[in-house]
Amino acid sequence: MNESTATLEPIARVNGVALHATGENIEPRALRQRACTELLRQAAQRERLLDAGDAPGTDGAISEAATMAIDALLERDLRIPEPSEEACRRHYAAHAGKFATGERALVRHILFAVTPGVDVVALRKRAEATLLDVRCHDGNAERDAFADAARTLSNCPTGAEGGDLGVLTAADCAPEFAREIFGKREIGVLPRLVHSRFGLHVVEVRSREPGVVPSFEAVRGAVANSLRQQSFIAASRQYIQLLAGAAAIERVDLESSATPLVQ
Repeated sequence: MNESTATLEPIARVNGVALHATGENIEPRALRQRACTELLRQAAQRERLLDAGDAPGTDGAISEAATMAIDALLERDLRIPEPSEEACRRHYAAHAGKFATGERALVRHILFAVTPGVDVVALRKRAEATLLDVRCHDGNAERDAFADAARTLSNCPTGAEGGDLGVLTAADCAPEFAREIFGKREIGVLPRLVHSRFGLHVVEVRSREPGVVPSFEAVRGAVANSLRQQSFIAASRQYIQLLAGAAAIERVDLESSATPLVQ
């Protein structure tokens, strides 16, 4: 092994298929996502739902044919029970706020953007350190640590305004961002990083205006869909665990995965 080879970052693989380019650092969450997708892509090939010549990528993207084949595989193999009326009513009673309409929140954020070539491990460490700092100073009338950090660190143009996003509704946000903000009661700096397609966010909810909670009858279909989605996630996770148990997986910790490929 020569010196240049020795300095290269190790590559994560599923059954010998590389999940990223040589020397590329991938955030663990994104790496697990790629591994789950690759397990399913290969399973679709074994079941002849996908052409054997379909080529894997090292950028996290798969072909349209692979996407369709994975959908067909999961539809064929997963058994998703139809939620009962009782289960739907229990879910609605416990999560009625999730189905409210018209909820608004005054929000600001600090964005750590994930861009091509960025060291995501180092980026996450900076984001976590920033989250800790602004939470420690949350409520300090003498210093607005959040606004200071946003102006200095945020990759969003709102950084110049202290990270202020203004008053938002769920429709104003990417779905994965909205899920972390709405249908909850939290006020202040959230105790976790928020992941979105744009990167990692430190988020502060400054105030909330509750929405109108509809009757159970009005949202019966949405409640049932929510329960079906939960069942799909649980079944997908079990399915992927079975695939992983029969696969050769290198440098990916799938045991830490809280969700399957579908977010």
